[in-house]
Order: sequence, then structure tokens, then C-alpha cells
Amino acid sequence: MFIAQIVIPIVIVLAVLIAAVRIINEYENGIIFRLGRYAGTRGPGLNLIIPIVDRMVIVDLRTLARDVPPQDVITRDNVSVKVNAVLYFRVIQAEKAIIQVEDFLYATSQLAQTTLRSILGQVELDELLSDREKINRHLQEVLDKQTEPWGIKVSNVEVKHVDLPAEMRRAMARQAEAERERRAKVIAAEGEFQASTKLAEAAHIIGAEPAALQLRYLQTLVEISSDKTATTIFPIPIDLLSTWVKKLEK
Repeated sequence: MFIAQIVIPIVIVLAVLIAAVRIINEYENGIIFRLGRYAGTRGPGLNLIIPIVDRMVIVDLRTLARDVPPQDVITRDNVSVKVNAVLYFRVIQAEKAIIQVEDFLYATSQLAQTTLRSILGQVELDELLSDREKINRHLQEVLDKQTEPWGIKVSNVEVKHVDLPAEMRRAMARQAEAERERRAKVIAAEGEFQASTKLAEAAHIIGAEPAALQLRYLQTLVEISSDKTATTIFPIPIDLLSTWVKKLEK
């Protein structure tokens, strides 16, 4: 009986101390509710609360990453695509994240999904594929403004993948192939133009200097003689035959 009188109070005291002690990590904040009312925010370390009277809610202040599930989006040019993204955010005011919204993680995720559909529905497919950085920045600004009353800071939003319909992928492949063919033809045309320009310059120089034509003729003979073939063709300039043609005409 005497032992029970000593042990029971000790157990009660220990239970009260255990219930009163709260240890908060460096990356957390504790929100105190006293009889249901907000009573303050506690920082990292050892904290004491009043058992039964006080209740503490721990909030993680680290940056959180959440996947935004694939969303069906119809772009401004009426192309249906599936788009998913990743959202980076953190709690900067723990009391608002607990008091102003029921479940800030769920609310932020749902808001990101609806905002993704809304923003991407205002852009064309080409802009969605080529100007991803601008779209990410716009999404971040809109989400950050909407989550500010909840004490949440959206630091970044990244569109991860754009799933195009099969017929759209085939059309884009044909477009890319046509673009490559166009560039090849333009490059070939530019090469022909440059070659014709050089040939015109060479003809002008040869026309002004008849000796240049003879030198070119001799150079051609040297090139032909170096080829090991059974048949040799000697090119004869038309100027050498013009005298005989005139005599025949007379």
C-alpha cells in the first residue's frame, strides 16, 4: 500500500511531463492552440505546453516538391494534349497554413491542377513546346499570388512532359521533314548562285586576258594526261577554228 502511494504519483507526474514536453526540429514550427484558440508559434528546440489545455500542430518549413498529375488541356489553337508538371513550394507562415486552409498540401495541389489547365489553355501548341520557360514563370507568379493568403510561397513550377496525340506527332514529323528539305534546297540554290558568280567573274577575266585562256587550256591538257585511260580527248578552243570557218563561209 505504501509503495502504491509513492509509485502512482510518480507515474502521474511523468505522464504529465511527457505530455507537456514537445521537441521541434530545426526545419519545423509548432502552432499552439489553447482551448481551441491560436496561442502562438513555437520555434525549434524544447518546448513545454499545458497538457489537455494546449494542442500543438507541427508544420514542416522545408521546400516541398509535388507532382501535378497529367491534365487534359485544349490549347488556344484547339489541340488536345496531356500535360504534367512539378510544383516546388514551402510554408513561410505556419499559422496561416494551419488556420486559413484545412489541408494546405491538398489545396495547393488542387490549385496547381486548375491553374495549369487555365494557363495552358490560353497558349498555342508551338508556344507550349518552344517557350517553356516563359510559361513556367507565368504559372509560378499566378500560383504564388493565390497561395499567399495561406502563408505559402511557390518558388518554382516546371512543365515536365507534353503528350501529343499520334496524328499530331505525325503531322509535326512531316512538317520537320519538309522544313529540312526546304533548307537543303535553299543551301543548294545558294551554292549554285555563288558558283555561277565565280564562273562569271572567271569568264570576265579570261575575256579581258586572252593569254589566260591559253594557260587554262594547257592546264587542262596536263590534268588529262595524268589520267591513266586508253582514250584521250584534246579540247580545242573555238577561237582556233573561227579562222577556218570564216574562209569556208566565203
